Amino acid sequence: MKLLIIRFSSIGDLTQSLSIPSFVKSYVPQAEIHFITRADLAPLLHNHPNVNRLWALEKSLGLTGLLKLITQLRNENYTHIYDAHNNLRSALIRFLILKPKKLVRPMYRLKRLLLIRFHINLFEKPFSGQRDLIKPLEKWGFKFRLPSAPQLFLDQEVRKQAEHILNQHHVTDFITLAPSATYELKRWPIGYWKKLVQLNPDKKFIVLAGPADHFTSELNTEKNVINLTGQTNLLQSAAIIEKSQAAVCNDTGLLHFAEQLGKPAIALMGPAPFGFPSRSSTRILEKELWCRPCSKHGQGPCKNSNFQECLRLISPEDVSRNLNQIL
Repeated sequence: MKLLIIRFSSIGDLTQSLSIPSFVKSYVPQAEIHFITRADLAPLLHNHPNVNRLWALEKSLGLTGLLKLITQLRNENYTHIYDAHNNLRSALIRFLILKPKKLVRPMYRLKRLLLIRFHINLFEKPFSGQRDLIKPLEKWGFKFRLPSAPQLFLDQEVRKQAEHILNQHHVTDFITLAPSATYELKRWPIGYWKKLVQLNPDKKFIVLAGPADHFTSELNTEKNVINLTGQTNLLQSAAIIEKSQAAVCNDTGLLHFAEQLGKPAIALMGPAPFGFPSRSSTRILEKELWCRPCSKHGQGPCKNSNFQECLRLISPEDVSRNLNQIL
């Protein structure tokens, strides 16, 4: 078997897709597995022991760059292609590489419409992002089982970088906080994060977020918080999570970093229905409401007269209690 796996983005979905190569190798140890993803996210796969070759798509090169890459892929003589993304780019790759056996991760558009618009849930319960990515491969005779963590593999250099950052702040035992998310509706209120920190004055917390997440500065007043917002890249963030005691995360990519590293984590799940964590090391906190889920990715708008009630009902006290239980 020579397999090409296609998954371009997002950070969370790609991180959950890291289990696919290990799943296939568990059935076909001699398989040669190639993976294609977006160039800026490719570092997440650089050290994966079950990926024989990594292909990176430069999105800025547009259609010309994609066609050039497809020309190279056509020369690889794949026997199988698994499209774990199912968008226009991945469809073009499938269409122009003619010979292999092909599988496409289904989008279940009707089921999604029924769930989000009418709250009729025909999906397998509970939601599981990794199961949804791996289970389509059963059509090739495999039976679903989730590869054990870790499935995010970091090299020693990035671990040293993370250790250097931590040493600068003289911290060893700490909990990672991930208060950001792509969409505001998926963000647990910043005041709740502040209260969580205040409820645990004996613990150290490290905040990880992107350069644009200026709202995290509200946590700077807390003496037991080290705010690294905008100071780490993806792999450095992953390495810091790996060194932490646990992580508390919104429904975002860093949550799936923690999951794929096998770290204990608290997942604060709000408006979006898909991409739920799949491992027992992650404790999911959520509130059942009539309006939930309200959108595919959490982009909104919020349909509840009490704005963001699905997350506001998850109290800092509840999160603190669960956090102390998993430590």
